[in-house]
Amino acid sequence: MRVLIASDKFKGSLTSREVADGLEKGLRRVDPSIAVTRAMVADGGEGTIDAALTAGFDARPVAVPDPLDEGWFPARYARRGSTALVELAELAGPGRLPRPGPQPWDASTLGVGVAIRAAIEAGCTQVIVGVGGSCSTDGGSGLLVGLGARLLDATGHPVPLGARGLTLATGIDLTQVHLLTSGIRLVAATDVTNPLLGRHGAAYVFGPQKGAAPADLPLLDDALARWAGLIDTATGRCLRSAPGAGAAGGVGFALQSVFNAQVVSGVDWVLELIDFASLLTGVDLVVTGEGSLDEQSLSGKASVGVARAARSASIPVVAVCATNELSPDSWRTAGFDGVWALRDLEPDRRRSMEGAKTLIEALGERMLREYLDGGLA
Repeated sequence: MRVLIASDKFKGSLTSREVADGLEKGLRRVDPSIAVTRAMVADGGEGTIDAALTAGFDARPVAVPDPLDEGWFPARYARRGSTALVELAELAGPGRLPRPGPQPWDASTLGVGVAIRAAIEAGCTQVIVGVGGSCSTDGGSGLLVGLGARLLDATGHPVPLGARGLTLATGIDLTQVHLLTSGIRLVAATDVTNPLLGRHGAAYVFGPQKGAAPADLPLLDDALARWAGLIDTATGRCLRSAPGAGAAGGVGFALQSVFNAQVVSGVDWVLELIDFASLLTGVDLVVTGEGSLDEQSLSGKASVGVARAARSASIPVVAVCATNELSPDSWRTAGFDGVWALRDLEPDRRRSMEGAKTLIEALGERMLREYLDGGLA
C-alpha cells in the first residue's frame, strides 16, 4: 500500500513536518511495510518557503525590521532564477512581534517591503508574495513604506506605522516605490478571497485573530476605509472589493492597487510548483490536514486544495486535524472521504495541544485501521 502525506501545519502545536512524522509512525504501527511518501504543502501562509525549497528554490538571507520596528532580525526569502518568493508569515507574523501580546493597532508589514526590496535589488524581476499569517491590519501600508513610500499627515510629517498611522494619514507619496518596481511583476499567493472592508473584510473577519477587541473592529475598518481612499486617489484604481483585498490585514489590497498584482490561489500555486500531480502516481491513499478544519478551510486552505487534486486523480483522500468544525455533508462536499481529529482522542484543548506529538501518532494509527476496515464514510 502506498500513502502520500501532504498536510499543512497544525498552527500553534505542530509543524507540517511534525504532522507527517507522527502520522507515518502511526501508519507503520498498523502496517510496517507501508510505502509512505511526503509532499510539503502550504497555502501562501506559513510553510510556503519550505515547500518552495523542495522545488528548486534556494534560501537567500535578508535582515528585516520586526512588526513594531523596534529591531532587526535575520530572515530569508527564496529565489529560483529571476523569481523570488517572500513569505509574509515568516517576516511579519505573530511570532515576529518583539514582545508578548498582540499589537492590532501598531504592528505593520514593514519587513515584507524590506525583503521585497532586497530581492529586487538582487536582480529578481518577479516576486511572489505569500500573503497570509500576518499579525497586523495595516492595509499593506508598512509593505509600501519598506519599498520607499511616504505616508504623511496633514502637516506633511510621516505617520506612525500600523493601523494607528492610517487614522492620521492624509496623503501618500509613491514616487520611490514606482521607481524601484518599474518592470517588476508582483503576484499575491493567498488562500483568502475576502474584500478589504465591511463585515466580511480584513478588520471584522481577521482582526479578532490578531488581538483586536470587539470595540476595535469598526475603528479598524474605518482606518482601512480611510487608507483605501488615499490609495484609490493615488493609483486611480478602486479595488477595495476585489477578491483577496482583505488578505493579511489588507496587504492583498495594496498589492493589487499599487502594483496591479495578479492574485492566485496559494495552495494551487504550491501544488503546481512541487508538481503534485506527478506525486499522485501509484498512490492508494492521500492524507492531508490542517489545524482547524472549518468554514474558512473551504475558501482555499491547503487541505481542500490537496483534496481537489487527489479527487481529480480518483484517489481516496482523508483529512486529519486538531479540531473539526465541519459537518459530514460539508467535508464530503469539500472532497474528503473521512476526517479524524485530535480532539476526538483528547477533548481538552490545552491537553490536546500539549500532547499533539503523541496524539498525532495515535490518530494516524486509528485512521489507517478504520480505513482498512472499510471505515471511510
